[in-house]
Amino acid sequence: MRYFIVDDDAGVRSMLIDIIEDEGLGEIAGEAEDGIHIHADLLEMHKVDVLLIDLLMPQRDGIQTVRALEGRFDGKVVMISQIESKNMIGEAYSLGVEYYVTKPINRLEIMSVLRLVEERLRMQQSIQDIQRTLQGLSRLQTSERTASHAPDKTIATAGHFLLSEMGMIGEAGSRDLLDMLEYLEQLETEDQKLSTYTLPSLKDIFHNVAIRKLGADASAAEITKEVKASEQRVRRAIFQTLSHVVSLGLTDYTHPKFENYASKFFDFTEIRKKMLELQNNVEPSLSQTRINTKKFVQVLYLEAKRLLH
Repeated sequence: MRYFIVDDDAGVRSMLIDIIEDEGLGEIAGEAEDGIHIHADLLEMHKVDVLLIDLLMPQRDGIQTVRALEGRFDGKVVMISQIESKNMIGEAYSLGVEYYVTKPINRLEIMSVLRLVEERLRMQQSIQDIQRTLQGLSRLQTSERTASHAPDKTIATAGHFLLSEMGMIGEAGSRDLLDMLEYLEQLETEDQKLSTYTLPSLKDIFHNVAIRKLGADASAAEITKEVKASEQRVRRAIFQTLSHVVSLGLTDYTHPKFENYASKFFDFTEIRKKMLELQNNVEPSLSQTRINTKKFVQVLYLEAKRLLH
């Protein structure tokens, strides 16, 4: 990804550049000290994907700049400011700003938000590629045949959407979770015929998904090894997702994604604990975080099913 940074504080610009370069998040396309220097043609010329812009600047502030770019910049905007006025944040969101982080700059929060931005851009690109493919097919087929061949929604596509919304797609454990959704859907379909369906234990879910992945000929040792590896991948992925979601709520408790996903997927005590860690710049520790994997899997399955109806 290519970033353009606008902030009247040279120290903040330098810190953001260091974070982006040190963490391998992308390239710096350019920087400016005030919004007065920013226009759509400049961003297009530098092929900017993400604009990081300060809210308050002496000549033209961040909101005025974003308003001037409205409809002419296709990238994402991350607003940065030490001002936490709900009205100003609300105005920024109304202009299409999806992400808002506060000063002083928190390295973990910046990393979390920018990785989430990157995933959203990748998802948009994938959707655009699919749309172009479907448009090409529509020129070759009649409208009836196009409709009959339209891809059906599946539990995996619904789950993919939810994980993407929470910033998990890209984590190794996301594939394991999608495999779990497919297994649970198949199990429910089979058990409903017998009117016996109940959600299996987490241990059984991991075990049966491992068998589905490795095949019936896999040895007990291979299955046990895969189960342990899958459990670790899923725990790490849920841990990273917790950080993503909490970072949104840390900036704005009314952020729609924080409101929609935090309490559903995670325990309140862990949400509060993670907020305090981010506020105090405490290095996050998976070993010291209680990950309720079964709750996450169960809610993910129920929410994915809801999206299909």
